[in-house]
Amino acid sequence: QVQLVESGGGLVQPGGSLRLSCAASRSIFSIDAMGWYRQAPGKQRELVAVIRSGYGTVLADSVKGRFTISRDSATNTVNLQMNSLKPEDTAVYYCNAVIATTAYWGQGTQVTVSS
Repeated sequence: QVQLVESGGGLVQPGGSLRLSCAASRSIFSIDAMGWYRQAPGKQRELVAVIRSGYGTVLADSVKGRFTISRDSATNTVNLQMNSLKPEDTAVYYCNAVIATTAYWGQGTQVTVSS
């Protein structure tokens, strides 16, 4: 099992930046995949970015060139740096971890992009 604690959401103007962090309760090297999903009102949850151990990173087409995902093994944290934010990035962002065939979720953090 793993517990995930997210931080860093908030309100930002279009074109601004935010950094989301997700702290895991165990070594991230023991986690097969770790990343971020988001869900906007009335829409399905969608993949934003993920790091897959041994396979690298995957980014959604809608965020390529603007978002970067990274991990810090010293703090067992995965970070999502979000630049050039757009109103359509507004959503609840969820941290996700996969260990074998089991998925774990954080509680979610709201990101609102609005002027």
